[in-house]
Amino acid sequence: MDNTEKFNVLGQKPVGHLLLQYAVPAIVAMTASSLYNIIDGVFIGQGVGQEAIVGLAVCAPIMLILAAFGAMVGVGASTLMSVRLGQKDYQTARHILGNVVIMNVIMGLSLGMLFQLVLKPLLRFFGASDAIMPYAYDFMTIILCGNVVTHLYLGLNALLRSTNRPMTAMYATIGTVVLNCLFAPLFIFVLGWGIRGAALATVLAQTSMLVWQLRFFSRPDEFVRFSRDILHLDRRIVRESLLIGLPPFLINFCACAVAIIYTRSMAGFGGDVAVGAYGICNRLVLFVVMVVIGLNQGMQPIAGYNYGARKFDRVLRVLRLAVIAATCITTLGFVVYTFFARECVMIFVSDSEPLIAESVRGLRILVTFFPLIGMQIVSTSFFQSIGMAGKSILLSLTRQLIFLIPALLLLPHVVADPVAGVWWSAPLSDGLACIVSAVLLTVEVRNFRRRAAGGR
Repeated sequence: MDNTEKFNVLGQKPVGHLLLQYAVPAIVAMTASSLYNIIDGVFIGQGVGQEAIVGLAVCAPIMLILAAFGAMVGVGASTLMSVRLGQKDYQTARHILGNVVIMNVIMGLSLGMLFQLVLKPLLRFFGASDAIMPYAYDFMTIILCGNVVTHLYLGLNALLRSTNRPMTAMYATIGTVVLNCLFAPLFIFVLGWGIRGAALATVLAQTSMLVWQLRFFSRPDEFVRFSRDILHLDRRIVRESLLIGLPPFLINFCACAVAIIYTRSMAGFGGDVAVGAYGICNRLVLFVVMVVIGLNQGMQPIAGYNYGARKFDRVLRVLRLAVIAATCITTLGFVVYTFFARECVMIFVSDSEPLIAESVRGLRILVTFFPLIGMQIVSTSFFQSIGMAGKSILLSLTRQLIFLIPALLLLPHVVADPVAGVWWSAPLSDGLACIVSAVLLTVEVRNFRRRAAGGR
């Protein structure tokens, strides 16, 4: 087989088979990553204490800001890679790899140093009390030192998927999770390093797998690989990557604003118990969302390649299958979190009834419209994967910036229980955002059907 032929299967094999081939490894990887996110919380909650769990919740806005910039480069470049491969523009595809590395090094180092300079004031602004500050500060200091590693690791993993290596990307993610699960209990329980040990375990695990990724992209038998001629910034690639990556950037940036308002509101209306409950619920909800994101990661290279190759009937098929699968995933999450909320919460904490009770209440409220949000998440990623950044940005903004933030600011002041008002803001915005997504997706599907029927 010609070295470029492996990319062409995206336009030839049955779409259902391809979605399974690409989505299953991504879902497995994201599930493993999400499970570690939960296990990490268990290690910290059981090994360090309730204050450390609250400290993690306070760190959430900073983590989301860092993720926003990482996603803008990684997701944007990998989507551009898929489209260029579909257009058989292999020279540009090779140069995208070099640009991803350079952009992530620059961004990762710059953000790590900048946030370290203003870390304490930021944590205080995000709701860290005197009792919580030492845990949050120790955790974020180590995470920021390894920020460039995180950006490179995530960026290269996105490129592995877009260059027809979904299993390799899965192995990299699972490898990180396994190493994390080995390092964290050693550092926390055996060596007694507390929350610093949890952060160090994360950085060391990502560093180990980054070395493996770099070696993989250096192999001479790989078509998209490192070479001297690609290690320089190309203005056109940088611009297009950042533009396509703007929607996930906005999603994470808005999520950061939401996390700030959440933590400050919970701290103001309910104290550290409410903040800790938000941290626990956020980890549980994120588990289901990350599974859907894994599905999206499998969909994106297929949709992007076939859109670039102008095979619109195949684009429609992969979209339909992704929406159905995402809806099944979020509906299952709704059932589990509604009927087994207490059991899920007690994984993290078992000796604080006020924290358990508030977490159970919050979790059941948050998943009210879960059966609908699978379609909303897929539609945002779909528009991004075919280069329609404007529509993807609009959908990114509607849920969080246009609906959720105003709800968070208003509801606590118009209901009898302000903390309940904070919790109910999310499902309200979910329902409204799903309506907008359904309208935009319906219009675009009709356009694709016309183009597919006309052969254009």
